[in-house]
Amino acid sequence: MYGKAFAPEYQGALTTLSVNSSLTDVLAAGTEQLRAAERAGARAEAARSGLAVAEAHRRLGQVADADRAWKASYRTARTAGDTGAMAWALWSGGTLARQRGAFPLAWRLLRLAAELGGRAGDVVVRGYSLAGLAETGRIQGDYAAVTALHEQLLAEARVRGEARHTVWALEGIAQIHRNTGAYDTAYALFEEAAGIAAGAEDRRGHAWALRGLADIVSVRDRDPDRALELLGEAEVSCRAMNLSGALAYNHKMRGNVLYRAGRYEEARDVYTQALAEFEEMSEPRGRALSRLGLAKSLARLGRDRVETEAELTDLARVLERIGLRHAREMVERARTELGCTPGPAAGEAGTDEAAAR
Repeated sequence: MYGKAFAPEYQGALTTLSVNSSLTDVLAAGTEQLRAAERAGARAEAARSGLAVAEAHRRLGQVADADRAWKASYRTARTAGDTGAMAWALWSGGTLARQRGAFPLAWRLLRLAAELGGRAGDVVVRGYSLAGLAETGRIQGDYAAVTALHEQLLAEARVRGEARHTVWALEGIAQIHRNTGAYDTAYALFEEAAGIAAGAEDRRGHAWALRGLADIVSVRDRDPDRALELLGEAEVSCRAMNLSGALAYNHKMRGNVLYRAGRYEEARDVYTQALAEFEEMSEPRGRALSRLGLAKSLARLGRDRVETEAELTDLARVLERIGLRHAREMVERARTELGCTPGPAAGEAGTDEAAAR
């Protein structure tokens, strides 16, 4: 039913690149082709080569370089009158904005990308842009608004036999079920995603599916050894492809598994590692979640309660500023678990944020 996974963001002369190509190889090939296209005055080719450069930088966690690259790709595409390439550049920019925690900008760029993709008749970039909108809403916790869009995109991907997009949609729906407590449904969806990804040779999608399975195995089955085994398998793919962001989230999940198992010293060390990785790539959501895990681990290891309470209060403000709808619930659960005093009301936190700015 599904063919081999492919990477539509690798375009023009770069279509020979595999979805599993190392990102350092993608960056080198994209940069070389971009320079050749610029020398030849081939603007459309330069725009599409620039897209691969932008995506490689983004996935390597090189935020500033990624930001410059997608904007340059967009400007070149606009000069060339290539609406489809403009849409792809906006998709890259919107995805980067979400990665950086700039959710309003992500919504704006991804909506524009979907609109331009439709105008250009490029169903793939339109689908990727709608998927980006769905993922943005899911990450923010607005499940009611984006569940139907996830389901729609899954159905469309299945009809077209697009393995990579099917895997993405299954994983997104699975995450929603996991976060709402439907662990059995989530596990089945992650399992299906892992099977499709493996068959289509989509190592990135497979790694994310394994991470999801590890989470369920840890929470539902209370089997940390099996969960760590799954994460170890996923890490092999992350390292082979130099997937910096996926690797950092893998480590953050490893911290979660260890914490749930009561292995607090190990959890502390892994959360510290993940935090450093997120800080290096300027990824605020992952950084805040790693800080939360680290604060809980340190509290279990005897950290002063006043310090823990102050850390949790600051984290509540950070998570709200990022725009994560369920941030306060996450922090309040941590307060309850650790026996800390309640934090300020949501309105007070917002007021403090305004004053700080």
